[in-house]
Amino acid sequence: MESPSPNTKPTPQSEETNSTDLAQERTELAEDRNIMAMERTFAGWIRTAFAAIGIGLAFRAVFGAFDPPWLARAIATVFIVAGAVLAMAAQRRACRTLSRLNPHTLESASPPNFRLLAYAVALGSAVLVAGLWILNDGKIGPG
Repeated sequence: MESPSPNTKPTPQSEETNSTDLAQERTELAEDRNIMAMERTFAGWIRTAFAAIGIGLAFRAVFGAFDPPWLARAIATVFIVAGAVLAMAAQRRACRTLSRLNPHTLESASPPNFRLLAYAVALGSAVLVAGLWILNDGKIGPG
């Protein structure tokens, strides 16, 4: 079989098919980029959740001898709970976005991984809040 010469123009049919294939490939790569962007966004939300939890712990540590004594704990609790809410909201958005996208050349994280991380952050936040309100200088009870 002879190979076509470089001066031979492709037929309109093959040019259209090639153009369609290239457009499909670009669309698939764009979808993969969207998945990676969603994963980066999820990581950013989780970092923000950890920052809120850290601010709550720092507030309690720095202003521990606040008057009235429950006020520092209440403010710290607000930040820690906000961190848990952020993690859960990020998980919901990431899973919803991932359900609409199909990876093509990329192996993306699965929704259970997002849920596991968000639930772990929420559980850790609940333990921290319980620790703030129940434990006082290593003793259980009011104080």
